Amino acid sequence: MESKNVVVIGAGVAGLTTALLLSRNPRYKIVVAAKHMPGDYNIEYASPWAGANYMPVSVRGTTAAEYDKNTWAPLEDLARNHPEAGVHFQDCEIHSRSKDVGSATATWFAELLSPNPWFKDVVPNFRMLPKSHLSPGVDSGTVFTSVCINTAIYLPWLVSQCLKNGVIFKRAVFAHISEAANEGVHASNQVDLIVNCTGIMASKLGGVEDKTVVPARGQIVVVRNDAGKMMDISGTDDGDDEACYVMTRAAGGGTILGGSYQLGNWESQADPNLAVRIMERAVKLCPALTGGKGIEHLDVVRHGVGLRPVRTGGTRIEKERIGGVWVVHNYGAGGAGYQSSYGCAQAAVDLVEDALGPRAKL
Repeated sequence: MESKNVVVIGAGVAGLTTALLLSRNPRYKIVVAAKHMPGDYNIEYASPWAGANYMPVSVRGTTAAEYDKNTWAPLEDLARNHPEAGVHFQDCEIHSRSKDVGSATATWFAELLSPNPWFKDVVPNFRMLPKSHLSPGVDSGTVFTSVCINTAIYLPWLVSQCLKNGVIFKRAVFAHISEAANEGVHASNQVDLIVNCTGIMASKLGGVEDKTVVPARGQIVVVRNDAGKMMDISGTDDGDDEACYVMTRAAGGGTILGGSYQLGNWESQADPNLAVRIMERAVKLCPALTGGKGIEHLDVVRHGVGLRPVRTGGTRIEKERIGGVWVVHNYGAGGAGYQSSYGCAQAAVDLVEDALGPRAKL
């Protein structure tokens, strides 16, 4: 079967995972062309800032839930069998306060907060937390085995796996998606298909300009303190667009304290007042961080801001022809970029095969 030349735009978790799955088929000659690469820290590039973990908020019976479900097994395999990927198992506690019902955070987390979520039969050891484990004001809780990902190890690991399979990486900035098919982008100078994994920048990329993609600004504090587990709570007393979660990254990656969910906010600089609120909430939720002491006992590595690429209607995984070339889109996963990565990438690969397969109507 003749080889096909593919350009993947974007080197975040969506682009890298899609490129990796495509590269397992020797038929595809793949170039990943991106403005930002692992190792970069930029507000346009969400993936390095993520926690990142498996904590589904997708609603039962939706396509999003299917993407999340199909991602658990690959992440579990990495945690169990591939320590070099920087993924490890971690208990995840979800705490729920009845007073948060109806708030933005509780609505966003509705499935996660459910005592009977769809993923209870997917993740190991799902169970209710006994009342004795709950802080005053917390009405119920669940716990399950999840994974936490050290993005500083995992993104380069994805690159290394792609390189092993012959994928070529190059820096490129495109004003219009059709430029990815220009001479010089792919080694062969001919491009059969473009995969669009541009995340938040899909809102600005010519030929796409998807205005339903908006940032949900997340602010975090990375600390050296070890939480020993992952924790999340249904809401805060500090405002509708603020959240509280704690997770310790694999392999010395530090502990992430979050956060916020500020829709439409592009601000790249950390807000020092929000940082203080994030730390105070985290220490209250997880006293183990400081041995029950105050935030002055947190050892801060850095403050960070990332923009989740939230899309009305969820992740866009579709194919279309733009300028005579097939384009497969995979962007807009919001805060589910890692926990839906393999499910979304496989759905995108299926569309690539549909477009370039022997029966494709060109």
